[in-house]
Amino acid sequence: MGAYARPALLLALCALLFFLGLGTLGLTDRDEGSNAEAAREMVESGDWVTPTLNGVPRFAKPVFTYWLTSGSYLAFGISELTARLPSALFGIALVLMQYAFASRILGPATGFRAALMLLLNIEILAIGRMVLTDMVMMFFTTLSIFCFFLAMWGEDKAKRWYWGFYAGMGLATLTKGPVGVLVPLLAILPYLWLTRRWRNVLRECRPLAGTLVFLAVAAPWYTAMFLLHGAGYADSARGDTLTRFFSIIGGHGGTVLFYIPILLLGFFPWSGFLPATLIDALRGSRSAGTQDPQRALQILCGVWIVAVFAFFTLSSTRLPHYIAPLFPAAALLVAASWDRLLSNEGGKWGRFSLWLTLGVGSCLGLAFIGLDWAYDRFNAQIALEFPAAAQVGPGWAPTAIGFLILGGMGLFGYAALTAGRTGLSFGISSAVMTGVILLILAAALPQFNRYFIAPPQELAAVAGLNLDATDTLVAYGRPKPSLLFYARRRCAAAKPCIEVIKPGEEEKLRPLLERPGQIMILTQERLRTQLPAPASDYPIILSRNGYVLLARKPMVP
Repeated sequence: MGAYARPALLLALCALLFFLGLGTLGLTDRDEGSNAEAAREMVESGDWVTPTLNGVPRFAKPVFTYWLTSGSYLAFGISELTARLPSALFGIALVLMQYAFASRILGPATGFRAALMLLLNIEILAIGRMVLTDMVMMFFTTLSIFCFFLAMWGEDKAKRWYWGFYAGMGLATLTKGPVGVLVPLLAILPYLWLTRRWRNVLRECRPLAGTLVFLAVAAPWYTAMFLLHGAGYADSARGDTLTRFFSIIGGHGGTVLFYIPILLLGFFPWSGFLPATLIDALRGSRSAGTQDPQRALQILCGVWIVAVFAFFTLSSTRLPHYIAPLFPAAALLVAASWDRLLSNEGGKWGRFSLWLTLGVGSCLGLAFIGLDWAYDRFNAQIALEFPAAAQVGPGWAPTAIGFLILGGMGLFGYAALTAGRTGLSFGISSAVMTGVILLILAAALPQFNRYFIAPPQELAAVAGLNLDATDTLVAYGRPKPSLLFYARRRCAAAKPCIEVIKPGEEEKLRPLLERPGQIMILTQERLRTQLPAPASDYPIILSRNGYVLLARKPMVP
């Protein structure tokens, strides 16, 4: 490929996979709905310091992602597309940065492969297509580590990259709190200890001046929040960091093995090569302080993966996307070793990597094919959350995806077992993942959205259009922050945008029913009988796939 062909192809593929149907899926709950609505309320209120959700200060996450999303709203209007636009753009920027960095250290061919491996996996594309803080944070933590490596291994003029290291950590901290500092340090400090380079680096990285750069980026907003909200913000910030590490929050627990299947499936089809590349990268690292940059990068990536994986495994609160910051390192490491492991030089570790990949692929393909059985088996439980499940199946897309994965793994195995076909095996894996992702985006998600995500959101939008500021909208059932986004109601000082009542809290609803003006209640049809009188007798104004919108007064046509 020519000098411009690889980045052009990479950019085109990024644009396709990050932007295709980006605004057609309704916002998922809880994080997407909460983040998108908090940014909408920021635009509505004009308060660019304190994020709010349903009119109440939201201290769970720092402000930078809200600023990006609010800016997107102001530039292009409020919609699902504009809410997700910052994540998609930073996802593209992350992949292109991976290509530029890896090409500089490992060469253009390996750099292109590393960028594609980072792009073509389920975890990164999912995070880059959602209103989450993770993609933005991951871009800045990766930028910070890359800048540190370039400064450490560059000539005198390259030492300026250390400023990018500190600024990247500052922006990551402004995006997701202390983890924005922890991820780069988890990778870099053990690396310096292993390679015995910490004395030299400490002299040249100017930690005092760098700390001032970090504080100049991150501290102003945190200082403003402490001045405005005092102990309330301090307690909340501590609860969302220390408490999250030592205690399970929101039921997001799991065993210490939680992230093993997440990494194997989320980074598929490249994850099967991680064990061998990790062992190779860390073998002899204690005596590798003076090795060339390519070997040094492999050691850094190995430490980066192990340290981040171990840290989030030790955390009591666990979610699939928490380990995403190690994916750039995983893609770099596997890309650098791909040809060797799939050639005759790979030996037993090459064979192990191949069969592990085929095993993971077979399990994933069979899981998609068996989704119909699981759907029928657990239909009653699914219908409690998604009422339409009792009438609608998952469709043909999961079965097609399963057979595509199984067929692709067969072709991949054939190419990999044939000497000299490493390039073909990579092409097959890339094509399979591209096909899987396109099927998910074009066939599976529209079906899921139509029957499971959109129904309550459509009713919330109707309610928002037909209620005045003095009227009341009640959401009864499991909290769905996305309903706030679709109702588009203005939050008053003493009155939230939507009154949220959970099952078992019906007594909280009674005072609301005494308010003057129109009252609408959005709930599942099966929960209607649990409402206290007179709400249980309110007529149904509109229904959508198991959800109903009730109103005290008839709607005027």
